[in-house]
Amino acid sequence: MTAPFRLVLLGDSIAFGTGAARIEDGLGPRLAQVLRSEGTDVELTVLAVPGAVSRDLAAQVRRAAPLGADLAVVVIGANDLARFLPADQAAAALGAAVADLRAAGTDVVVVPAPDMSSVPFVPPAFRPAVQAACALLQRQQAAVAEARGATVAAVSAEVGRAFTDDPALFSADRFHPSSAGYARIAAAVAPTVLAAARARRARRAA
Repeated sequence: MTAPFRLVLLGDSIAFGTGAARIEDGLGPRLAQVLRSEGTDVELTVLAVPGAVSRDLAAQVRRAAPLGADLAVVVIGANDLARFLPADQAAAALGAAVADLRAAGTDVVVVPAPDMSSVPFVPPAFRPAVQAACALLQRQQAAVAEARGATVAAVSAEVGRAFTDDPALFSADRFHPSSAGYARIAAAVAPTVLAAARARRARRAA
């Protein structure tokens, strides 16, 4: 009997699914369903913690270690931005987490920080500065993730535009995604996750 494909979600409230109306509407279940649509038997574990910043990934990686995950999807950065944490420190913590996951034999897809300028309660006058801060962190996250062997799902600009154009993608708190918002994020991230899973399965079958 073939072992299930073990998918792990690490990171913050977006990886956890905060704001979704139902558990199955969150990012992890949606990505697992995409993989299942290709006939993959998926075992999903969500270890993400709402409110987590990049330095909190180390504890999540330790919790993931016994699972022997095939693929980890890491979504992090929103809280680093919200708390004005230095981008270089946040990126370094992400890089360390990716390195530890790769050393354990897990493939990694990193979803960089979202474009926080799309959040409704950010005043229009501040949006260019917020967008610039997000872009800086996203670039640093992408650089360290790729250097440590992860694949980067560079979807922040695309998703940010969608959230700016459609307020219904936010939940009632006007900060976290709604179920529709998670559907939009999952649709953007899914091609990268599918490609990583296919490559993993190909190596497993070789």
